[in-house]
Amino acid sequence: MKSVAVIIPVLLLLASCANKYHRFVKEYTFKSASGKPDYTQLDYWAAHPYKKNPADSIPKPLREKNNTDTAIDIFFIHPTTYTDKEKKEGWNAPIDDAEINSKTDYSSILYQASVFNNAGRIFAPRYRQANYWSYFPQSGEDTINAIHAFEIAYEDVKTAFEYYLRQWNKGRPIIIAAHSQGTTHAKRLLKEFFETTALKDKLVVAYIVGIPIEPDYFSVLKPCEKPDETGCFCGWRTLQSGYKPDYILKEKYASVVTNPLTWDSSKPFADRFLNKGSVLLNFNKIIPHTAAANIQDGVLFTPKPRFFGNLFYTAKNYHIADYNLYYISIRENVALRVKAFLK
Repeated sequence: MKSVAVIIPVLLLLASCANKYHRFVKEYTFKSASGKPDYTQLDYWAAHPYKKNPADSIPKPLREKNNTDTAIDIFFIHPTTYTDKEKKEGWNAPIDDAEINSKTDYSSILYQASVFNNAGRIFAPRYRQANYWSYFPQSGEDTINAIHAFEIAYEDVKTAFEYYLRQWNKGRPIIIAAHSQGTTHAKRLLKEFFETTALKDKLVVAYIVGIPIEPDYFSVLKPCEKPDETGCFCGWRTLQSGYKPDYILKEKYASVVTNPLTWDSSKPFADRFLNKGSVLLNFNKIIPHTAAANIQDGVLFTPKPRFFGNLFYTAKNYHIADYNLYYISIRENVALRVKAFLK
């Protein structure tokens, strides 16, 4: 029982510890002479259809019936995996840091980007992500450094997206998907490229998860209201029922929230029995009925997720598991929206 008590608390903490991914470090030998990403080289893509990568992985129970559609592209922007509080590498992650890249690929790319691999080709750029603590500046100088760090990160994402458009898109429909810091950048990308250009007509849907979405942030793009609606965006942040951290209480608006079980704005509440499956620490195991989905006050609430050993899981903020808890539901919704778009 003691060993279970040690293991279970990390069950959903897919990106909490770099040491967990240390065995993959040897895969990352490339070095950037300029310190900047070179998107002509596949090393600078965490996921790309022209190389084998963790985004290609399919949970074992789904493999037999999986039929990958390659008619559309997914541009996925990964969350923060540079979490060192001391910021030993500076305010931005080095683009060629083997440990950070292995952590990115075998956490976010495996457990989040893989959700989309039955829908099309996945492109996920590496970028000089801002350190996690950039979201929590402690001084005026910190604020300036944090703003600069996010600008560097976004410029990399934008450069990667522009290169993708020139080199590989060739007029194909696009899904924009992201989580956490990735969503910080995806919001800007959508505003810059999809609200002001003809790309708007190529947007299947955007899944911008883990970061609040201001009701008036977009001037053209609208929240998705129905499960098969296209050209719109979805987003949510997952907390335990009744738990409201300080940063939520301080928000001056109620964030746009999509229910990732009903996908219907007229059905904001969904029992956990509608949840067909989560993918937690064991990627090849699908666990049904783990989490409900109830929208209230700009967030998504669920009673404590149910899985073997959850007695020892005490976290109330399920940010890291925003995708994992609703893995099968998201995967099915992607397929539905792609089908509707292609019609």
